[in-house]
Amino acid sequence: MKHVTYGDKSLLVGDEAADLLMSYATVLGRNNSTDSVTLRAMGVDGNEVDATFLLNPSTTMVIESTNGSGSEPDNELVVEYMRRGINRLTQSYEMRTDHDPLEN
Repeated sequence: MKHVTYGDKSLLVGDEAADLLMSYATVLGRNNSTDSVTLRAMGVDGNEVDATFLLNPSTTMVIESTNGSGSEPDNELVVEYMRRGINRLTQSYEMRTDHDPLEN
């Protein structure tokens, strides 16, 4: 699991979900786009919570590794959602940057 710090909150999220959250935020920023993602996480009190992250070009977030070995909250559906979003936006970004402005 990894610590996701967003604003003044720090939550524990599964490794894959945390890594994709950062990747998705990065791709959204590059594309000047915005989305919100709700992840299941462990709060500071150890309870499972739903946390919604607003991702936009000015998102400030830190992902840190932990030594925790507890079971990760299930984020399978949102992980797939973020993967699709990253793929869609990455392809769109590549198409825009591959275009030679001197070509007609």
